[in-house]
Amino acid sequence: MNSLLRGSAGAASAMFMVGTLAAVSSVIGGYPLYGGQALRYALAAAILFVMAGARGQRLVVRLTLRESLLLLALAATGLVLFNLCVVEATRRASPALVGTVVGIVPVVLAVVGPLLTRSRPSGRVLAAAAVVVVGASVTTGFGSGDLTGLVYAVGALGCEACFSLLAMPLGPLRLSAYAEAAAVPLLLVIGIIVDGDGLLRMPSLAEAAALFYLGTVVSAGAFVLWYDALPRLGADRAGLFAGVIPVGAIVTTVLLGLGAPRATELGGAAVVVTGLILGPASAPRDPGHSRGVPTATAPRPRPRPDCRAPGADVASAVAGVSAGER
Repeated sequence: MNSLLRGSAGAASAMFMVGTLAAVSSVIGGYPLYGGQALRYALAAAILFVMAGARGQRLVVRLTLRESLLLLALAATGLVLFNLCVVEATRRASPALVGTVVGIVPVVLAVVGPLLTRSRPSGRVLAAAAVVVVGASVTTGFGSGDLTGLVYAVGALGCEACFSLLAMPLGPLRLSAYAEAAAVPLLLVIGIIVDGDGLLRMPSLAEAAALFYLGTVVSAGAFVLWYDALPRLGADRAGLFAGVIPVGAIVTTVLLGLGAPRATELGGAAVVVTGLILGPASAPRDPGHSRGVPTATAPRPRPRPDCRAPGADVASAVAGVSAGER
């Protein structure tokens, strides 16, 4: 499998996994947010460190000051602050608005990614990114909300972009493990401030299963696939696959019996697929093009989007997570 095909398959799979977060998160709607996120990332980090060790990779890597700051910034923005922004945004604006704003991330990465490597943005990738954004917007709906909600949504958009732009070349396994491990203490501190003694509690069987899935599949699995795909595709092309998130959410919602997709959702998903075909299909980039951005978004593994009711419609579920997990 050539590098472009492997990167495309990995990015698509990662974003599809992140899309499943919306439906699965409905199971843990009553579990403390920050404590649940900390448990999930701690489990994912442990799994990834074990995998790295099994592959003979050194678990402890000496980081430069610059790399340490990048790692901390990645965990703080791409994981922790992203969660905060999405939670606050959905309190003040509709999940659809949040999803639509965060859905602009392919355009942001298509422009900023090449600029960071001192290259010019690809016109074809920009056009494909615009198509993906339109499709994601149709799928989630444009929504409504106040100015404060919009500001938080834009903040979530910036954090989602940081998830891909702040990574460094540690390898997909170690980078994923280090980022998620760094996020755990940050989440615990915020959780203590916000929830106090209610930070953690014994989960029910269903909650434990959901947290296990989020930690193993959405966090560990999707993170590794995403970080592996980024240096192969570059941030601009990889960002296009954020449009697969709504598709993953729709499919999972149907499989779990939480709702049926509407015509607009299916139509938007079709537009997203069209954009994805346009982007990665363009001529291969210069081999050195993506070296400056060996990045990571995925997914993200994300907060509990719109999990107030298990039967919430697909559009709301997609919008609340449209970014993924991060």
